[in-house]
Amino acid sequence: MKRIILTGGGTAGHVTPNIALLPRLKELQYDIHYIGSYNGIEKELIEQFAIPYHGISTGKLRRYFSVQNFTDPFRVVKGMSEAGKLVKILKPDVIFSKGGFVSVPVVLAAKRRRVPTIIHESDMTPGLANKLSFPSATKVCCNFPETLAHLPEGKAVLTGSPIRQELLSGNKYKAREFLHFSSDKPVIMVVGGSLGAVAVNEAVRGILPELLKSYQVIHLCGKGKLDESLKGLEGYAQFEYIKEELRHLFALTDIVISRAGANAICELLALHKPNLLIPLSANASRGDQILNARSFERQGFSMVLEEEELTREVLLNAIQNLYEKRSSYITTMKNSSQQNSIDTIIDLIESLS
Repeated sequence: MKRIILTGGGTAGHVTPNIALLPRLKELQYDIHYIGSYNGIEKELIEQFAIPYHGISTGKLRRYFSVQNFTDPFRVVKGMSEAGKLVKILKPDVIFSKGGFVSVPVVLAAKRRRVPTIIHESDMTPGLANKLSFPSATKVCCNFPETLAHLPEGKAVLTGSPIRQELLSGNKYKAREFLHFSSDKPVIMVVGGSLGAVAVNEAVRGILPELLKSYQVIHLCGKGKLDESLKGLEGYAQFEYIKEELRHLFALTDIVISRAGANAICELLALHKPNLLIPLSANASRGDQILNARSFERQGFSMVLEEEELTREVLLNAIQNLYEKRSSYITTMKNSSQQNSIDTIIDLIESLS
């Protein structure tokens, strides 16, 4: 039996592509292990699949001043030691890394142990954690053709993003029953990302009275971001995070308002859901979500509003415009060339293990 270590964490986007690979890896009878942080979101997401989970210490390199910048290097050193011991004990045949800072010690340990490693870069331009890992990687997968120019020559493979296949099998009637929604109004899903998006949450809640006149709203607002004052509001359902029911909620959804994380927008494309993207501001990030969003806008898959443009009137007009043009967006998405990313990545894993 071949053994594979999956790693990645910090946000759901660094975990869900790993989850998408699990059914095929189990079919091929891989012994699957996961390395993540002690208490990151990846632990909660992975443990439901009954896969051995190994936690390590992790830190983060920040581009801004923080007291944690002085303590995190010690956590990183500890994580390096823990990752090295795990790779030595588990003796994997191959490692698949989805990124995030928890993955860096694992990839570096794999190189020391001469274990082949595949990295997946979701965004248009590589993040710092993956950049640190590239020299130790055997292959580097990516979502966007534009990304190939930023990757090490001879290692880069255009694969697309693995999509959880269960998302394609939702039942809108089960969703309606779960949410207690009626059948006489269209449904908007708002996705703020696994950690939530304060600007998006506030903007949507600010126009709820107007929205609920014409729509019903599913709001995935992120951990700790529920608004208790809105509980029980007819036509509005808010959740920190949704697991099993997500496929059904997507089946019921007519249009989506979302951040522009690469994995999230690739799922919207695969599901053919017309979407309004509100990327994380460049003031609060390295601007990767803006690049992702503009790429999807150019390809005709998405409408885009940047945070700085968000006003009540602009957001309401954008939502109405998207809903009226939804058929055009659906047609464009259906006609896009979909790569079978799961098969491509599994073939890479098989060739190296």
